[in-house]
This record gives sequence, structure tokens and C-alpha cells, in this order.
Amino acid sequence: MLITDPNASTVGGSRTSPFSSVSGDMDIPVVPALTLQCHPEPERIGERALLGGLLQNRPVRLSRNEPEFFAPGAAAGKPLEDPYISRQPLCWEVGRDGTLTLDPGARRTQILVDGDPVTTLHKIPLSALEDGVVIEISGRITLLLHLHVEVREQDRDHRGLVGCNSGMKRLREEIRRLADLRTPVLIRGATGTGKELVARALHDAGPRSAGPFVGVNLGALPPSLAAAELFGAARGAYTGAHRDAPGYFRRARGGTLFLDEVGEAPAQVQVMLLRVLESGEVQPLGAAKPERVEARIIAATDANLEAQARRGGFREPLIHRLSGYVLWLPPLRERRDDIGRLFLHFLRQELAETGEEWRLGPPKDPARPWLPAALMGRLLRFDWPGNVRQLRNIVRQLVIGSRGRSRLRVTAGVEQLLREEPGDRQEQPKEASLDGEAAPSDPATSSRRPSEISTEELARALRQNRWELAATARTLEVSRPSLYNLIREHPRLRTAGDLSPEEIRHCHRECAGNLDAMVERLEISRSALARRIRELGLG
Repeated sequence: MLITDPNASTVGGSRTSPFSSVSGDMDIPVVPALTLQCHPEPERIGERALLGGLLQNRPVRLSRNEPEFFAPGAAAGKPLEDPYISRQPLCWEVGRDGTLTLDPGARRTQILVDGDPVTTLHKIPLSALEDGVVIEISGRITLLLHLHVEVREQDRDHRGLVGCNSGMKRLREEIRRLADLRTPVLIRGATGTGKELVARALHDAGPRSAGPFVGVNLGALPPSLAAAELFGAARGAYTGAHRDAPGYFRRARGGTLFLDEVGEAPAQVQVMLLRVLESGEVQPLGAAKPERVEARIIAATDANLEAQARRGGFREPLIHRLSGYVLWLPPLRERRDDIGRLFLHFLRQELAETGEEWRLGPPKDPARPWLPAALMGRLLRFDWPGNVRQLRNIVRQLVIGSRGRSRLRVTAGVEQLLREEPGDRQEQPKEASLDGEAAPSDPATSSRRPSEISTEELARALRQNRWELAATARTLEVSRPSLYNLIREHPRLRTAGDLSPEEIRHCHRECAGNLDAMVERLEISRSALARRIRELGLG
């Protein structure tokens, strides 16, 4: 279904929503949404309100009493209902200049947008909703304003994969379609995105779930022992082989063999794997005859295998053999609306370890909630180079460091991890509570006026940071919405939302699907371009 908007531009005789062009595909139903990332009642984290009124050019109001927020799959919702939030609404409206205008009204409530105080009319470029805009209200509520793409799941079983982001829903649907097949699967994604968790979900969802799940880190296999480790060996096959050794392939019989860090496999191991995948058989050392491979093969890597193949470091035929089907895992910065849900998920686990699960209930002192909204604001603005694994480690440190205290506190170790400027990492940070007690300055907050930045400095900073907007904003010391405005006003610069599907498809063909080459040619953020490529079904 195509979303229409009476205030939108005309394309091919019909009017289309300005949010559709931001998503990169005019046929994808896109709705702006607010997702709760922090609330005095932590169990409400992850509830979502769809702002469909903006698509009909109607103002949308936010206050204590409206709109209603719904938990995933829930039929009934409820408003924020926080007595410390004003009944007077703040309003959003799409202007004819293609921006989203936030009107805070005459209220005294403190409002922060991406860490910057807002007291008058504030314009937000629609393209900023691609990454998500962080809204903090009264130091108690943290929301993410973002684009929501409705993807309906046929299966309510999340298979241990936490998240309601559209990318995660598509991933779970792909797992459902793949689970009963023997097709080899290659899981690709940055470090810490949960590749082994996805491999286990594939195993558990399929007919081999009763069989073993055997994982092996190929980068840790010594080439001299690789054949015996992978394929097994008969007794007496080599010095010290006093009994039969099954090897990983035979241990995984009837189940799944997970080849982790396949990009780190030594050259000799690559040759062995290619032979097995081509023949479907393994030859244990010293055995009289080969045996059929009776395990499903799932591999995972965070490496650029194609670039390694061009340099001669990885065998290209092995890439093709492993890539019976490729699953791409999104980095955490591309699914910011799930950060609160993941935080709550890990919080439950860690609080159970310390015996403080009661902290997730209604606050004992409603005026001072245990979970600070400012902390969640910082987590949402962080770029997460270590992805979900890094988030889990931070939650663990927060819970242990705050054990027995009346409020969650940021320890020195967490403060150092959240420092966004390289220079800040050289300092020993002070412990802070983020409840008004000696809280440190947030390096994500802007310290320069956008008007001070010339078009030449802007273009230079973007190229220096390879068009990654978060890094460029830090380099220029401006907030991300200010950076979007600067790009929008620049005569030659564009964001990924400005690219037409035809231009992306043409560049994809010209660059043979190489994302880094496309980034260099189009001069666009890599993460945003990757999102557009996936939305267009290009890989």
C-alpha cells in the first residue's frame, strides 16, 4: 500500500508521503513513530506510538495524556501517565518546507532534542528520522522519534532474538523460511551483532533441532592440526593418535556445524573446506573411505571476504560455496529503536543475578526514578562499535556498579566507554549519577554554532569521516540535526534519502555491489546507503 499525504509532492500524477522518499522506496509503508526508551516504570520501555496524523498533514500532540503507546502485539495501549509530565502538549507538524517542526508551546517542561535544549520552534529535517531523533522530557522520559516500517511476522516466536525493529522482523522471517532447508547459510555482520545467536536460532527452528549444535572458531585452528580437528582421525593415523577422533564434522552429525570467524581461516583450512563443500564428503585421517557430511553448514564472518579475495587472502570459490543464502545482521546503530528493549532485556538478566529484580517495578520514590532518562539519552546517541555485545557489557557494569544504591549510577568504567571523543579517553573520568549530582558534560552536546562552519569545512569533514554523519557531527562539534540542516543547505551535498532508486541501482551495477566503492562514488553515509540497498532488495 502506498502512503499518501495531501501536503506531499506529486510523483507520476499521484501524491506521495515525504516520509516515503526518506525510506528510499515509494512502495514501502513508512510511518513516523515514537518509541519509549526510558520511563519511570521500566517495564514500559519498548512501547510505541505511531504518528499517522503527520501523514495527513495533521499536528500530532504529546503530553501526559496523549498519544497512546502500545507494547508489541498488544491490543490496548495507554499514554505516558507520568504525573510529573505536563498536560500541556508539545506539537509536531510537517511543514511545506519538508521539515518536521516541534512546537514546545508555553510549557515550562524541559525538552532536549539530541541533547540540545529546545524552548522555541525547532525544525527537524525528515532525513534525521532515518537514524532517529532522541527526545528527553523533564529528565524522566526518553523517546526516539524515528521511521517505522510495518513488517508483519507470521510467527510470534522470536527465537531469542530481541527486537521489534523492522530489520529484526525481516531477519526472523528469513530464519523461518530457511529453517527446514539444508542450504548452507553465511551470516554476515559487524562484531557483536549476534551472529552465533542467529545460527542457533536457525538450528533450533529446523528439523535438526534435536541434533547437536557444534561451533568451531576457524581462526583458532592451527593449520597443522586442522585436518584432524575438522574431519577426525582413525586410531594410529599420526603419532599420538591412540584412539579414534571424530572431528567437528562428524560430531555435528544430524545437527548443525557452525563455522565461526570463517574469514580468519588459514589458507590450508580454506582448501579443505572447499573440498568438503564441493564433494559433500569428509575423509578422516587414516580412514579407508570417505563419509557423507550429515550436518547443516552455517558460517559467520565480520570480514569483507570479497576484498580479501581480491588481495588473494581468501578463496573466491569458497565464498560462493558458503553463500547458499546470506543473512545480513544490522549494526545496533541502524536499529536504535531497539536499544531500549535490549537494555531492558539485559537489565532483567543482570538484576536477577544480583537479586534486585524489584527495581523494574513501580518506583518507590516517584519523584526520583531508579533509571535516569539522561543515561538512556546518552546510550541512544552512542554509535556502538561493539554493537549488542557492548551494550550487554555496559548494562552489566551499570547494575553491578549501582548495586544497593537508590539510583542507577554511571561508573568510571562506563563513563570512559561512552566518551565519544578520542581525546576524552585519555582522561580518568569522574563517577557521575546523572541525577544532577556532579554530572559530567556530555561530549555529544554541540559546542559550535552551525553558522560558524563553512561549506568547505563541512565537505572536508564529511570526506575525512567517509560521510558517516555521527562521526562528522562530532568532528564539527555540532548536533546531528544541525549537521542535517547544513547538508540540506549545501549546494552539492546529499543524504542517502536524496538518492533515487534508479541512481542506486545503476551505481550498484557499476560497482558490482561493492559497498565501499559505492560510498566513494556517491559520497553518502555507508550505513544509510547499506539500508537503502537492502530496502531495494539489492543484497
